[in-house]
Amino acid sequence: MEQRTAPAGGPAPRREPGTLRIGQIGGVDVLVRSSWLLVAALIAVMLAPRVEQVQPGLGGGKYLAGLAFAVLLYLSVLLHEMSHALMAKRYGLPVKSITLHFLGGVTEIEGEPDTPRREFGVSVVGPLTSIAVGAVFAGLWFVTPDGLLLMAVEGLAGANLLVGVLNLIPGLPLDGGRVLRSAVWKVTGSPHTGTIVAGWGGRVAAVLALSYPLLIEVVTSRQPDLVDYLLAFVIATFLWGGASTAIMSARLRRKLPTLRARSLARRTLAVPHDLPLSEAVRRAQQEQAGSIVVLDQHARPSGIVNEAALLATPEERRPWLPAEAVARSIEPGLMLPADIAGEDLVRAMQRTPATEYLLLEADGGVYGVLTTSDVDRAFAATP
Repeated sequence: MEQRTAPAGGPAPRREPGTLRIGQIGGVDVLVRSSWLLVAALIAVMLAPRVEQVQPGLGGGKYLAGLAFAVLLYLSVLLHEMSHALMAKRYGLPVKSITLHFLGGVTEIEGEPDTPRREFGVSVVGPLTSIAVGAVFAGLWFVTPDGLLLMAVEGLAGANLLVGVLNLIPGLPLDGGRVLRSAVWKVTGSPHTGTIVAGWGGRVAAVLALSYPLLIEVVTSRQPDLVDYLLAFVIATFLWGGASTAIMSARLRRKLPTLRARSLARRTLAVPHDLPLSEAVRRAQQEQAGSIVVLDQHARPSGIVNEAALLATPEERRPWLPAEAVARSIEPGLMLPADIAGEDLVRAMQRTPATEYLLLEADGGVYGVLTTSDVDRAFAATP
């Protein structure tokens, strides 16, 4: 089980192909990937011999019994993910969706907890829920009669206890990795350092997952089969990929505080909207301005001259074109506070992708223009 964060205030993500919406709980969409059907079928096939042993004579019904168990198992996974979602919502974090897939589930949360304590709370509640569910089924074992029902109770108790304990392994992308991240964040004061440490924990867990077939042989004296090796490889790949992505993201995000719109802004020249483009360029060069803002008839900023469009306009045509002809209209998302910086700046640019943004002072005055290319260069130059 894992949590995934999305940029705060960003557009709703497109649903991946093969994903089905099965409902909504507490305002949160519940999605199921088509890969879950494959796992459900695999569970049904693997449990069929055990079902036949417990309840002989079912025929094809033994596969239906296995499928029913798979549904119950993933309902308990849904409880795990819902606990993450409810805790996140309690802390004011919007939850976009819960998705069930072949390895369990993922809760997509918009933004991130702003304190180590909240990070710990959102992360640890999932494994604790699974352990609690497992404990409930373990208690029911004492009062459940023999048969398929007892088999289901035993399986659900063991599966939930296993899920809860394994998810406390201190490595991303597991919940235990986020618990470790919160602890390192608390000690160091840096969430990015916490992410890197927890990411390396996830890589260690991935390597250990490869030893799963060997562990089977040592503990149970059973020779591992192809399914065991395949399962170990899939889990190790999942853990390594998630951990590596987290480490890379943390290293990139550690650079973000150095990005400050005010220091990256270009000096701006404001011109009337009907001023010939050639004259606007001449004035900008004379004033050593790196950008041109077009004013409407009420002397309010209405557009930003697009650098690419300007360069694509032949010089002989510029005297006959008004400056507004190569300007992009200023939408609300293209006006940013001059003091915006770091992750807030990047998220604002993600919400409204553009090549230029108008920077405004607190009193509404124009400070300058910020270009995406300048931000990209500053980010690349940051060690």
